[in-house]
Amino acid sequence: MPVQYGNIDGEPPQPVFLRTEYYRAGTFFPPRRQPWAELNYALEGVSEITIEGIPFLSPPHYAIWIPPGFRHEAVNRHDIRYATAYIEAALCADLPAEPCTLALSPLLKAIFADFDARGVRHPQSDADLRLAMVIVDQVRSAPRVLHYLPSTDDPLLAPVLQALQDDPGDKRSAAEWARFAGTTERTLARRAQDLLGMPFNDWRQRLKLVTALSLLEEGHSVQSVSHRLGYGNASAFIAMFRRLTGTSPSQMRSSQKKGPSE
Repeated sequence: MPVQYGNIDGEPPQPVFLRTEYYRAGTFFPPRRQPWAELNYALEGVSEITIEGIPFLSPPHYAIWIPPGFRHEAVNRHDIRYATAYIEAALCADLPAEPCTLALSPLLKAIFADFDARGVRHPQSDADLRLAMVIVDQVRSAPRVLHYLPSTDDPLLAPVLQALQDDPGDKRSAAEWARFAGTTERTLARRAQDLLGMPFNDWRQRLKLVTALSLLEEGHSVQSVSHRLGYGNASAFIAMFRRLTGTSPSQMRSSQKKGPSE
């Protein structure tokens, strides 16, 4: 039976195929393996894909990279609009060999936007093929992290992380979350470090950033995002955002509104 995804039915990318789609919350993508790679990039919302049983998550400024042959599936928890580039295996020899999260460059995002604006899915002209090869180059050089916001099915830690994802603005302290989990603050901290690879509060900060990026992309004001994330004032939120991204929410929003030629 032919492999099916998007608008391609068993056909290889030759050498790259691109699509930008909007999906409603609850959309399910069944498990599949493909002989080509995928670069999944959320324009609005947060992309969540399970690869070989491991959940990956990326906000709009990060992409999920799936090399050829890796089993993956996805369920959208919320409305999402994202772009995907399918890249033939012959171009993947020096690209990441394992699934990972890639930091997106403004250039890569601009190329996606240009193809989408012109309705180009399968680049065929010489100029478009050159642009498609720039996407491949950008994947090659993009900063990589295994997981931006790791997760776990640990019975002690998982309920805490899920509760925070349901309400990133929850102000409970680490000690209060430990009591919620029926353990001590020290044990909770050790589990977070061992299973997430980072301190518990660092994970919470990343969750807030992921949520903030999604809300800002949707057009929410800095003040409303700050309030939703549990900050007493916008300046504290801006300080966190600047520390983790190197820029302010307003500056990032301004850069997002610029077209490829600006």
